[in-house]
Amino acid sequence: MTNYVALFRGINVGGKHILPMQELRDILAALGCENVQTYIQSGNAIFASSARADALADDIKNAIDDRFGFAPQVLLLTVERFQAIAAANPFPEGEKTPTFLYVWFLTGASVEPDLNALNSIKAPSEQCLLSDCAFYLHAPEGVGRSDLANKVDRHLGVATTARNWRTITRLLELIQVKSGQ
Repeated sequence: MTNYVALFRGINVGGKHILPMQELRDILAALGCENVQTYIQSGNAIFASSARADALADDIKNAIDDRFGFAPQVLLLTVERFQAIAAANPFPEGEKTPTFLYVWFLTGASVEPDLNALNSIKAPSEQCLLSDCAFYLHAPEGVGRSDLANKVDRHLGVATTARNWRTITRLLELIQVKSGQ
């Protein structure tokens, strides 16, 4: 069994693509996932499965589409990969205000990112870094005010899903509880 973190993009936002977390837990259980736990309504789940990540992500997306009529992007990361992305945070000072520190998890490598465009819209107070599997942004004036935060996907050239540091920290805590650490 592999322990996964599932990050869903675009569910329960602005009254669209409504997916109750109990329904999500039921779908995951029906697909053979075990020890399913969800965190907040934006679509975060932790579970164990013997399925391969790419096949399981497609199965989850299709099951949601069959039941609710929309197919959200599903990004599956092993717990170890999720922990490594969090541990690689280049802006630890941002952890003091966790809603101003965001990580965009990449669905694949950003082959031709437009870093010049990203840097040109970055506010002077903002810090950002692109790694091979994540884009980190510390926006001390708030992500809601950040032009960069609103245009990350467009300039990375790869689909992403973002989480603030508060959510990442909570998922890390849930992982520790599950593993008995």
